[in-house]
Amino acid sequence: MIEKVQEEVYKLLSSDDSGHDMSHINRVLKLSLEFSEKENADKTIVSLIALLHDVDDYKLFGNESEEKLLNAKRIMGVAKIDFDTQTKVLSELDCIGYSNLLKGKRPTSIEGKIVSDADMCDTLGANGILRIYKYSLKHGKPFFDKNIFPVEDMSADKYTRKCADSSVCHIFEKPLKLKKLMFTEAGFKEASKRHQMMVDFLYQLFDEEKADDWKIYLDKYLEKEYKNE
Repeated sequence: MIEKVQEEVYKLLSSDDSGHDMSHINRVLKLSLEFSEKENADKTIVSLIALLHDVDDYKLFGNESEEKLLNAKRIMGVAKIDFDTQTKVLSELDCIGYSNLLKGKRPTSIEGKIVSDADMCDTLGANGILRIYKYSLKHGKPFFDKNIFPVEDMSADKYTRKCADSSVCHIFEKPLKLKKLMFTEAGFKEASKRHQMMVDFLYQLFDEEKADDWKIYLDKYLEKEYKNE
């Protein structure tokens, strides 16, 4: 059953060049299963949510596909997954993703929370930076522009309507906010490590670019976002 789902997901995402390819899916799946060991979750449900979490992403397949979860429903039908399992998976897929979090949607099961955490973790750290740059290149945006600062107080509408002006802007607009959005202890521990790596990278980048105003911006940003830590 899982292999059939993987096969169908591969058909959809194998040629993706925006950072939502099978490498991303497989990393999220692996990390989700690691979290499952620590959180005592149903690995079958976790695997299905992890494999299907991007097959209806609005950035790839449009708003209608995301709203109705068209590809996820089709794939689970092809894989002959039972109705109860499909219902559980679809309920959680509707809540996965940063844009859904901005809209106030939250996964309710431990399985959904685990995949949400694993997905967000893959937006952090070294792979997170590589994925962000890949997405920026696809949309003709630079990695860093000293003259363009991030959008403050990103709303769901702003987030879904535009590509960030640079990779660095996107890092401020999304990834650096994710550590505090983790649902599980396992997710928080992993996100904390990757978050710090990303912060260290930015300080190094700004140092090499002689961008002192950006160092100050990062200092203030972190103080504001994590002042209670």
